[in-house]
Amino acid sequence: MTPVVHPADPRLPAARERVSRALDPGIARPDLVEELASRLLSIDDSDRMGWATGPLEDASAERALVGDLLYAHGLAPDRVGSALAPHAVHWAPPAQVTPHQALLRPEDLATPDRLQDSYDAIVIGSGAGGGMAAQVLAEAGMRILVVERGAYPAPSALVREHLRTPRAATGMLTLTGPGVRGEEREVSLGGGSAEAVPPRDWRWNDNALTLGGGTRVFGAQAWRFAPRDFEMASTYGVPDGSALADWPLTYEDLEPFYTRVEQQLGVSGGPFTDPWAGPRTAELPLPAVGGSPLTALLASAAQRLGLGTQPVPLLVASRPHGGRAACIRCSQCIGFDCPVAARAGSHNTTLPRAAASGNATILPGTQVARILLAPGDSGRVRGVELVGETPDGRIWRREVAAGAVVLSAGAIESARLLLDSATDTHPAGLGNAHDQVGRHLQGHAYGGASALFADEVVDLRGPGPSISTGDLRHGNAGIVGGGILADEFVPTPATAQRSLLQTGLVPADTPQGSAATERAMLRFGRVMGPIQEVTSAHSRVRIDRGRRDRFGRAIVHLSGGLHREDLRGRALLVERATAWLEEAGAERVVPMGPMSLPTPVSAGQHQAGTLRLGTDPARSATAPDGHVWGHQNLFVADASLHVTNGGVNPVLTILANALRVAEGVAD
Repeated sequence: MTPVVHPADPRLPAARERVSRALDPGIARPDLVEELASRLLSIDDSDRMGWATGPLEDASAERALVGDLLYAHGLAPDRVGSALAPHAVHWAPPAQVTPHQALLRPEDLATPDRLQDSYDAIVIGSGAGGGMAAQVLAEAGMRILVVERGAYPAPSALVREHLRTPRAATGMLTLTGPGVRGEEREVSLGGGSAEAVPPRDWRWNDNALTLGGGTRVFGAQAWRFAPRDFEMASTYGVPDGSALADWPLTYEDLEPFYTRVEQQLGVSGGPFTDPWAGPRTAELPLPAVGGSPLTALLASAAQRLGLGTQPVPLLVASRPHGGRAACIRCSQCIGFDCPVAARAGSHNTTLPRAAASGNATILPGTQVARILLAPGDSGRVRGVELVGETPDGRIWRREVAAGAVVLSAGAIESARLLLDSATDTHPAGLGNAHDQVGRHLQGHAYGGASALFADEVVDLRGPGPSISTGDLRHGNAGIVGGGILADEFVPTPATAQRSLLQTGLVPADTPQGSAATERAMLRFGRVMGPIQEVTSAHSRVRIDRGRRDRFGRAIVHLSGGLHREDLRGRALLVERATAWLEEAGAERVVPMGPMSLPTPVSAGQHQAGTLRLGTDPARSATAPDGHVWGHQNLFVADASLHVTNGGVNPVLTILANALRVAEGVAD
């Protein structure tokens, strides 16, 4: 979309100068400078970024900003040099996006005026866990209501805007976030004073508020947790200052559910050489998607280093599966909607199946303000209070009854809702008699390294992650747990140029659009991985009852941070990723920088743990079957249940555990 021009805006001369200074003279045509300067002002007006005239950190930051503007919608033939010209068509959004038959249809979605007074069950949240729970309950014959806070942007909207994806690192509001009117959250560094942060601040920890949740735009790495991931305390002990614990489940308990999810949703990858992986009752149903030139370099380097490798398992159809098309291997994947529905998200798998049963009502753009209890001391839930906003800005509220409630709003929002549903008999919040709700918040700290190669290693064929090692998940001397390492997703042009500048792989004064920058964008590689964090009781979600958003909901307060053992595990992955890239022949390798305590709380897109499972109500928030202690018909089916979060992406475990919990609810 062409930005609105501000011909009389007093900021325009400074914006033009900023753009001209960063661009290579070979592409700095007056019309392009004017367009990018106008785009800069438009973003300042919409997102209040302060980019137009405010000071930036250094020349590198200025060039990264102008590079974002230049590549806001991928490559365009009229604004690239000779190095990128052959790739202009491929490193851009698909020319046309036609809604796939597997997607939810407009007629599948409800509006508030179509709600019934009661349902057999209400599912709060529509991401991985909520979608799976919705499918299971609806197909079991239960009349269900699925409530999703976010809207359902059209697929075409989520494949064209490169600067508003969750991976863009621009600080701009995302198309799948809470929006410009989203409430602030409070964040404390360690045990320090609280700071209010807006939704565009990374410390807000947005996890995709849209129908389908994070699965609408996720990377879809589909790892199983390893057997030791379920018994971390028994394996490593409990480090000082941590609350490390074992799950009340074993790998063997969850294995049948892992297998069913893999077969139903279509996981590609394998065979596995991971020495820590558990036994399988079935191989993955789909072959691996395919690799890149970097894949071959990393494979031979791993062999020389003695590392075992395997394809990255992905919830991406390498051939048609379940009514979805095969991956077309386009150059943009994570952060975008899949243009052919090859990536398995709730919006094109579980939710459509729930809708097809005829038993599901799916309501986007609505929040649950409170979970309501039945009269008396039984603790039984009787329904929820819904709140939303009409197109003309009026706030509406409505109570809806339910036989059961399944909470799948994500680790932060699920804990928030229980805390904010306090009553006279439950003054600290539902299920919180022992102050366990909201504790043990965790996610994934990442370690890795970036590199520049002599030859092109980016072939612009997605999704990107194709080779991994699981050798470092456990068995690392002096380290509690560990994690995987894998090559990264194909970056967008905007993120590629920004990464090169931020890592120093190209000098800070290298102009955007220059031959040097363009060649480097095609020679850039990265190896990354998550570490298994050591949980802490002080890393938690609370609410500020004295501050409320426009719907009357208490503001979230996040506090705590990483444990010192987490920094040791992260340093291990940084060291091994660096060695792997060096052995692969990179000309230059830049390790991720060190971290020091205290850190902000870890609660990004892999947030987990605030309602962890257990057998003792004094040390956990939920029972092994997923119900909230003290509330027999209130269940949780998202990553809040995770006792520990593994050294891998957690979505397959969320899906498998939600399948297990939901079948118990249906029974």
